Amino acid sequence: MDVDLKLTDEQRQILEMVRELARERIAPGAGEWDEKDEFPWEVVDAYREAGLYGLAIPEAYGGVGASELTQVLVVEELAKVDAGSAIILAVQWLGALPILVAGSEEQKQRYLPRLATGEWLSAMGLTEPEAGSDVAGLQTRAVREPGGYRLTGQKKFITNGGVADVVTTFARTGGPGPKGISAFIVEKGYEGFSVGRIERKLGIRSSNTAELLFDDCRVPEENRIGEEGEGFSVAMRTLDRSRPSVAAQALGIAEGAFDAALQYAQERKAFGREIAQFQAIQFMLADMAMGIEAARGLVYRAAEMVEEEGRGGRRLVRANRYSSMAKCFASDMAMKVTTDAVQIFGGYGYIKDFPVERYMRDAKITQIYEGTNEIQRIVIARSYLSEGA
Repeated sequence: MDVDLKLTDEQRQILEMVRELARERIAPGAGEWDEKDEFPWEVVDAYREAGLYGLAIPEAYGGVGASELTQVLVVEELAKVDAGSAIILAVQWLGALPILVAGSEEQKQRYLPRLATGEWLSAMGLTEPEAGSDVAGLQTRAVREPGGYRLTGQKKFITNGGVADVVTTFARTGGPGPKGISAFIVEKGYEGFSVGRIERKLGIRSSNTAELLFDDCRVPEENRIGEEGEGFSVAMRTLDRSRPSVAAQALGIAEGAFDAALQYAQERKAFGREIAQFQAIQFMLADMAMGIEAARGLVYRAAEMVEEEGRGGRRLVRANRYSSMAKCFASDMAMKVTTDAVQIFGGYGYIKDFPVERYMRDAKITQIYEGTNEIQRIVIARSYLSEGA
């Protein structure tokens, strides 16, 4: 589908480069990585060579300083061929975001240049076995000691967790509730920090999803992000800025499935003619296309809102609202579009010889991670109710 945007020459060049990379270095291996449940280190290398890790990092720290819109356009393009590969890049930015939004200058100078080049991979350690949607209920403890903290606890479902060199981690330094949470930078190799179970998943199987274990892990005081008790705020500001990328991932998945279904409908024959000539198929294609275009508008609008928030340096209700709207709508749309794509393929859609069953499996996670869609609806509603209070 065409992108009806007034893009700069630089943005067009980046997108053309990403399309070529996706076509030549990701698409050929996507099915195999999915089948083998295998993390694609060759994709990591491709991103390094292309300088994609630096898009979300300011120029002052060795990055490109690309706009939020550019970032979501890149994730969208990658997700058209493989959502698992797309999220590898998006989570690199996610892991860096807590440092970007609340880190000290010393922390930014130490970590962001290495994350910008991809020398180090990153992740964000927020979710726990008993604290997914209930972020304020996390139980990982950080006990202060001379010169630093001792972290004890467990993180669950951490994307990039098993391959990350740096994990921005959230732990409880105070009492119950959001005000007792603080944020820390944990490096691979810290004593007491280890990777547990690597999850076997329904979709995005080329992405690494891991359990992280903290057993009396010592973290230097200079690795705390912000002040004690600011962790919940850091996490929420991070998610506001990262959710448009998840929405873009969902948008790309849907576009990939739609393109495959559109082509197949014009090739597959039944009752003596292409199935695209049947009204039932045409209605499905029309609904798929409308959903994609509606989601596109929300995703790009959310990127604009987040960009505005970043320039102002403070959390905005509109950015929070549109970020949640885009993530919720685009992921619900992707689930429907990919399911319809499988239906258009019929029996062939249910087997692995064609990519639409992978698109459908990949789409499901976008309704769940970085805040379930039930949570997004609560966020959206409260953003309006707070205005009327």
